[in-house]
Amino acid sequence: MEVLDVDRLKITVLVENTVGVPLELVGEWGLALLMETPDAKILFDTGAQGHVVTNAALLGVDLPTVDALVLSHGHYDHTGGLKAFLQARGRLPVYAHPHLFDSHCSTVPRRRYIGVPFRWLELESLGADFVWVSEPREIAPGLWVSGEVPRRTAFEKGDARLVVWEDPQNGTAQPDPLRDDMSLYAVTPAGLVVILGCAHAGVVNIIEHAREVTGVDKVYGIIGGTHLGPVDEEQRRTTIDYLHKLNLRFLAANHCTGLPTMATLAQIFGPRFKYAPAGAAFELPSPSAVVSTV
Repeated sequence: MEVLDVDRLKITVLVENTVGVPLELVGEWGLALLMETPDAKILFDTGAQGHVVTNAALLGVDLPTVDALVLSHGHYDHTGGLKAFLQARGRLPVYAHPHLFDSHCSTVPRRRYIGVPFRWLELESLGADFVWVSEPREIAPGLWVSGEVPRRTAFEKGDARLVVWEDPQNGTAQPDPLRDDMSLYAVTPAGLVVILGCAHAGVVNIIEHAREVTGVDKVYGIIGGTHLGPVDEEQRRTTIDYLHKLNLRFLAANHCTGLPTMATLAQIFGPRFKYAPAGAAFELPSPSAVVSTV
């Protein structure tokens, strides 16, 4: 298989829990990243409340020029901005896993639905042309949607608070397998850049899958939510050890990573670790992973 490269990749954080530049941006619990290559402009997730639209305008991002949307999974904090985005953008391909609309729920702080806050037909009427992806797919030269990630590690057990309700009236539930958790893989001349939504499939599982899908062993960098904040200590420690051995040149773990874990990663990786709040932009690959604000 011929592996195509992305020779230039710009990632702009449109939505994140925090704000890093004084441009009247709004922070919200969620994530939305804009990927720009010479061939495509891809939005990855939409945040929780629609601030992706106003934040994009403040950052000089023209949402109507976005070529496609990729949804990492069906939680509200990644899909809640869908309606606002589609109203601003109009019809476009939306890559998502077939289980996107599962009844994703949480038990903390109480039993509640945390899935997609809109109906499928409503989103289609606003312009979402859903493209269901369960296998890896190259959606632009050098840029892959992971499809469903195989769960192969023994220690990546996920978040026990996340469930699917089998019978909401009687309260019976089972652990949510989150089969819809997907990531993006960018193949660059310096190695892979792995773009995470929440990494519910496990960071190690995702990276090993990226290597298998692309045939590229070298991992240049990682950006996005790692979900290492809520998991148990064994998973957190083992994952961090694994990341350390990769000799990453760039790590911008944000969103569900958790502040204590981000502080640990910043200490371990030094200048290779970058904070990635709303407003941050990264030009990759770069020896210094240049951070800019628009």
